[in-house]
Amino acid sequence: MSISEQWITGFTDGEGTFHIGISKNSKTKLGYQVLLEFVITQHKRDEQLLNKIKNYFEVGVVRHSNSRGNILCYRVRSQKHLREVIIPFFEKNLLHTQKKFDFQKFKQVFSLIENGEHLTFEGLEKIRAIRNQLHEFNVE
Repeated sequence: MSISEQWITGFTDGEGTFHIGISKNSKTKLGYQVLLEFVITQHKRDEQLLNKIKNYFEVGVVRHSNSRGNILCYRVRSQKHLREVIIPFFEKNLLHTQKKFDFQKFKQVFSLIENGEHLTFEGLEKIRAIRNQLHEFNVE
């Protein structure tokens, strides 16, 4: 099976996540770390599919996502890879579901990080407010 830009976009609409994580980290000035990642999670039976996506983008990793080892995820965390590969891809290949909104918010936070705003309390609060608008934080 070969995959196309349209296929990846559609698959991401259904299965992808533009994750904005904020976690405590005593090694940082504010005591918090902001982590952006693009993730697609699947059952291990679909490992070949996740590797095809990884090979298409030529960035990221496919790893186990749970302790039982039956869930895998394709994950891109590198700021460089997000800037040069993932964000331009989805700017060119528009999403159509709630992921379109999530991607816009993801890009907003990425821009704040690129400008160093995540290193201030005000910037961190902006990022928290944006993150709380994402679909993954508002599912009932």
